[in-house]
Amino acid sequence: MYFPVSGVEVNPLFPLLAAFFISLLTTPAGVSGAFLLLPFQVSVLGFTSPAVSPTNLIYNVVATPGGIYRYVRERRIVWPLAWTVVLGTLPGVFVGAVLRVRYLADPRAFKVFVGCVLLYLGARLLLEALGRLRAPAQRPPEAGSGEGRFPVGGVVRTTSISPRRIEYEFGGRRFSFDTIPALLLSLVVGVIGGIYSIGGGSIIAPFFVLIFGLPVYTVAGAALIATFLTSAAGVAFYQLLAATDLGAGATVAPDWLLGTVFGIGGLAGTYAGARAQRYLPDLWIRVVLGSLVVLLALSYLGELF
Repeated sequence: MYFPVSGVEVNPLFPLLAAFFISLLTTPAGVSGAFLLLPFQVSVLGFTSPAVSPTNLIYNVVATPGGIYRYVRERRIVWPLAWTVVLGTLPGVFVGAVLRVRYLADPRAFKVFVGCVLLYLGARLLLEALGRLRAPAQRPPEAGSGEGRFPVGGVVRTTSISPRRIEYEFGGRRFSFDTIPALLLSLVVGVIGGIYSIGGGSIIAPFFVLIFGLPVYTVAGAALIATFLTSAAGVAFYQLLAATDLGAGATVAPDWLLGTVFGIGGLAGTYAGARAQRYLPDLWIRVVLGSLVVLLALSYLGELF
């Protein structure tokens, strides 16, 4: 099958299955899989124009509702957290999209940037897992920690909301986070996500687990919601950008057909991954995901030498 916008010719089952398995692997950590799908499009399919960015966002828009539906059904969405992330990442995505078109249109520079972002994310995931392994044996396991498992009957219940702090309960324990630092972090991550075309919410999931100490079982759903909304905004922005002088010198209109094919595979994968999350220990999720991300990052950065 030929995809005219991207110039890719491939059996549609190949991208569909690739998206399914990638999202199945990453959704338990609250990540749609777009950050792995992007290098797949660039290196395997040869889709290297700036249009790969909004195409990747289309994948997010189509794929993430599968996981979101599952997390909503199981009452594991921290809604104040989801809206905090959206308010921070949304403006950052617009800034990142402009930076992507103006300064990262060259495929080589784009690959280097992708490699740096992946390396940072993967290293943080692995360091967090290593820290959990080194924790004192007498320390009680936490919901969402490396040794912890999903608590029986675990659902989210918001207990306090204020402009400065939000608190909620999960698995019989209380968790909280400050809204201002969360908004600022989301803004920075939104800029990176806009450049990298993953919506911002995907990168932020590990940060809320590492820095704010929130359980991954409650962060995942909020991160996917943020990814869905910011990706939808990013697609619209790129589509408008294609009609302006800024986008006239580069191909920035998305490949809707290819993005939709990826998204259909991802839709099934995010649903299955969200359903499976409660049966997986957080440490296993972080080690597998972190190792894969680091390997991909090293493969990109190795092209410099």
